[in-house]
Amino acid sequence: VQLQASGGGFVQAGGSLRLSCEASGIASNSYYRMGWYRQALGKRREEIACISSSDDSTKYLESVKGRFTISRDSASKTIYLQMDNLEPDDTAIYYCAADWTYYELKCPVVNPRMWGQGIRVTVSS
Repeated sequence: VQLQASGGGFVQAGGSLRLSCEASGIASNSYYRMGWYRQALGKRREEIACISSSDDSTKYLESVKGRFTISRDSASKTIYLQMDNLEPDDTAIYYCAADWTYYELKCPVVNPRMWGQGIRVTVSS
């Protein structure tokens, strides 16, 4: 399984960015949950959003609720993170993560089996 992430960049506060992450290699009869983590300089990595393939349920870190939206395309096993009203504190390296198995999985992605490459998001004040 591989995760290919894209998106990110530089934006001013109040702006928007969209991240994508495509999973390849997950069996069609598998359940999976995928999410986005971020790690700011000098801080621990934290999970900010997750979506479950079982029922499309989602879970968000409190600080991004109402500003970030996670969604997925089931056919391509791609997840998206729409980030609106970005704040300087959102500046971080963002990572997508996934785990998968043959029974239903709910968020959060507690112990990812696979990580995508980091994507830099910079929000200026």
